[in-house]
Amino acid sequence: MDSLLVQALTGLAGASTLFLVAAGLTVIFGVTRVVNFAHGSLTMLGAYIGWSILTRLPREPGWFVLGVVATCLAVAAIGVVLEVLLLRRIYRAPELLQLLATFGVVLVLQDATLFLWGPNDLPLPRPRWMRGFVELFGARFPSFDLILIVIGPLVLGALVLLFHRTRWGTLVRAATQDREMLGALGVDQRMLFTAVFGLGAGLAGLAGVLSLPSGSANLSIDLGVITDAFVVVVVGGLGSLSGAFLAALLIGELQAFGIVLLPQATLVLAFVAMAVVLVLRPHGLLGRALPAAREAAGAVMPVVAAPRLLLWAGAVALLGLVLAPVLIGPFGLSVLTEMLIAILFAASLHVMMGPGGMASFGHAAWFGVGAYAAAFLTKSALPMGLGLLGAAVVAGVAAAAFGWFIVRLSGVYLAMLTLAVAQIVWAGAFQWVGVTGGDNGILDVRPADLGTAGFYLLVLAICAGGALLLRRAAYAPFGFALRATRDSALRAAAIGLDADRLRLAAFAIAGAGAGLSGGLFAYAKRSVFPTYVNVSHSMDALVMVLLGGVQSMAGPIVGGAAYTLLYDLLLSTEFWRIKLGALVVALVLFFPDGIAGSAFRLWQRRRPA
Repeated sequence: MDSLLVQALTGLAGASTLFLVAAGLTVIFGVTRVVNFAHGSLTMLGAYIGWSILTRLPREPGWFVLGVVATCLAVAAIGVVLEVLLLRRIYRAPELLQLLATFGVVLVLQDATLFLWGPNDLPLPRPRWMRGFVELFGARFPSFDLILIVIGPLVLGALVLLFHRTRWGTLVRAATQDREMLGALGVDQRMLFTAVFGLGAGLAGLAGVLSLPSGSANLSIDLGVITDAFVVVVVGGLGSLSGAFLAALLIGELQAFGIVLLPQATLVLAFVAMAVVLVLRPHGLLGRALPAAREAAGAVMPVVAAPRLLLWAGAVALLGLVLAPVLIGPFGLSVLTEMLIAILFAASLHVMMGPGGMASFGHAAWFGVGAYAAAFLTKSALPMGLGLLGAAVVAGVAAAAFGWFIVRLSGVYLAMLTLAVAQIVWAGAFQWVGVTGGDNGILDVRPADLGTAGFYLLVLAICAGGALLLRRAAYAPFGFALRATRDSALRAAAIGLDADRLRLAAFAIAGAGAGLSGGLFAYAKRSVFPTYVNVSHSMDALVMVLLGGVQSMAGPIVGGAAYTLLYDLLLSTEFWRIKLGALVVALVLFFPDGIAGSAFRLWQRRRPA
């Protein structure tokens, strides 16, 4: 009984910290409708700034409170600057472009933090009052965790009073319902949005600084925190503070008791909970449907046919790739091999995002399934051809099986459920050591004995053929029917189109393409690791598609090539993330249609009438 009580209280402390992060994300999304991927970076800054302030103050509780307040104000100020300089310019952009811009901010802030504070973890020296504990039914419990348990409900109460008992809060709630009407009444929406973003950033800073006594300031906070925060926000319902608090309690207790009862499933429990909630309640526990115009981001990005000039340029580029083995050495061929695999990976995601209008935060799941399938088949002494075929088939079947649940959702909820599935696959690969090798991976995945040039030409043939097949699917009757369901589900249903079946087929095709690229990558690297399935790899695919443009198949091809080359060029330089992030943000601001989309628009303007 004593241990159960301690675990329950530990879960409440964790839930309180989760809620502080999720509350800021919820407040920002509720008003601005921006899915702020950089919110985890603001939490990370809260930890680092808090460490810098608190280590220079006396150790008494009063000074600690003062340091926490100063940290919140500093992070809020950073959030205001971020909103004014970047987000204010992209509020009317599709959600995916907003996500891409904030992903660029994540890269910039990570290297900026590395430059200012260095690579080492920075623990906070804890004074005596912070190391104390209390006796509860014969069990010891840290006194600071009790403080955390109290802070969560206090912040929730303060936010409820702010939004329901003040004029400013009334304006904020009005902005969530009808922005145009609020503007017609003469309310300065820009200042309102800036204030809301500053409040959300301050809450992220509060979560960051309060995590110091039980942890440390480190560079891995951003991605870890934002993943958990997304889970809480989506389970509770986007834009619902009470839903976020309820979800934080659920996830916090699951994690606390999961460590004791299901230690092998601790990495996946939160995502299983999110998947179950979204399947049963598509808009979260206390959420509601988003406006259709905001959910169907793909509807404003029609797929268009490529001009003849682009086809000729593609033919010339393909000829250059065929001649590459006689023009460049083995290292150059290895870079081109990775680039071709990245293009096929991005092209497979484009089938969902372009014609289907379905964004995925977990497309790396099928890449990883394909890679592991190829590795298992190779270890069973099957030839590489059967390994690649098995990679595509297994990944396609797995995508279809999970897609039956996923395609019933739309917008951010669909994207988050794909993230949950990917995290489940990643946790299985990481923890099922007896089968997958865990973190040690599967080594010695030998390709056929073709030599470097021969393997490169095989990859070129498969990736080029795969991209052409995916393009053909986009312009076949299936592709046009899929676009019809994307642009107007009601009209599509009226003419007899089954939207769920079409979207499921697109999901399975995309999964098979990603699995094939994963199998090729396994043979290229001669190994498979759980990192193939992690969140950052899924974000790579999303960035490639958006970088090139969603309008046509040329987008993921150009985006995959550009992203791979930029990554390889910048990786050997100092602070490469800040350079790549700045380029991503600049592309969103000045080339919102992507590289290929912007080039096509420029060509249309200059073409004689």
